[in-house]
Amino acid sequence: MGDVKLILGEFSRKLDDRFRLSLPAEFSELFHPEEGNCVLVKERSGCVSLWDRKIWQEEMDTRVEIVRQRLKLRDLNRKMSELQAFGRLLSTKSRPIQLAERGRLVIPEGFREFLGVEAEKEVMVVGAAVCLEIWQPQKWIAYVEGRMPKFRRLLDKLSN
Repeated sequence: MGDVKLILGEFSRKLDDRFRLSLPAEFSELFHPEEGNCVLVKERSGCVSLWDRKIWQEEMDTRVEIVRQRLKLRDLNRKMSELQAFGRLLSTKSRPIQLAERGRLVIPEGFREFLGVEAEKEVMVVGAAVCLEIWQPQKWIAYVEGRMPKFRRLLDKLSN
């Protein structure tokens, strides 16, 4: 499967007055500054993730196609409200963005509110193995406090 590089690290960064964020050099090297090369994704309250667009699109296309096939087979007809909720969330979950020179990106409107951040305030930039995450600092601390005691069990599960 070739050389798989995990995206790891934790950095504090400050947004500027226009919600621009400069990624640490270690992370910006992973994304190439081409038009629409990245996707920003709403993950959980206080957290958005940055993905390579090709990787994200392949994953989403696969999953959406499964939903389409099930709809075609009428498997989802009795789940219309869930299907509508899926459509609404899918419509607002992600947005292609361009990473500027030196790994700079703008957190777009809608994503700022979801992230719960203000201009000229700190965010946490965290490697999440397969993508990069941007966290509202208090949400990050709460996440780590809740998950760190389970780290050993997670490592064992993934490595066995």
